[in-house]
Amino acid sequence: MSGAATSSPGSAPIRVLLADDQVLVRSGFKVLLDVEDDITVVGEAANGAVAVERARATRPDVVLMDIRMPKLDGIEATRQIARTRGLEQVRVLILTTYDTDAYVFEALQAGASGFLLKDAGPAELLHAIRVVAAGEALLAPRITRRLIGQFTAQRATTMAATDRLAVLTEREREVLALVGQGLSNHEIGSTLFLSPATARTHVSHAMAKLAARDRAQLVVIAFQTGLVRP
Repeated sequence: MSGAATSSPGSAPIRVLLADDQVLVRSGFKVLLDVEDDITVVGEAANGAVAVERARATRPDVVLMDIRMPKLDGIEATRQIARTRGLEQVRVLILTTYDTDAYVFEALQAGASGFLLKDAGPAELLHAIRVVAAGEALLAPRITRRLIGQFTAQRATTMAATDRLAVLTEREREVLALVGQGLSNHEIGSTLFLSPATARTHVSHAMAKLAARDRAQLVVIAFQTGLVRP
């Protein structure tokens, strides 16, 4: 086994759907994932339309989604999966080429739970799948701040921060700002002198009040509203 399994004994493996138009890329991912005890590949898709169809059929835990695909791109495929009844628990992990993909911000808005560089190593890929499957967002600060900050700065916000964030308490705003800076619950707790569990509770309340699908969308909202600036 090439990576350490994080699931508990007897628990079901993480079900992954591979969506990429390159056969060699999908084959390479499948070879890597198939040797992991806690991960299983349940399907493959060469375009976004097929990815949506197979997500509905297999209900995977994680879809590893390339942005650039024929027929239906990864952003629209992500949006359709996020809006499909019964697929609320499906998490989408976007594949990006970093400097050339100007669509990461849109992908996060569409419902993606994070993104991974296409040149990521095996250990990083396995870690990303496990993190996203566990319900967390995979947003590496070094990439997040540049990409989201860059593309948010190019767009005018459609809702004033005071209006959109009015539902939050002052503490929840502080927590949202730190989430937007890429801090973990433990780091937020240390910064605000809270326990990690209390920080997690504030994050959950902010997600519920702002109708955010997950932590990734909280980051987008933090930038959109100007609570965090590039």
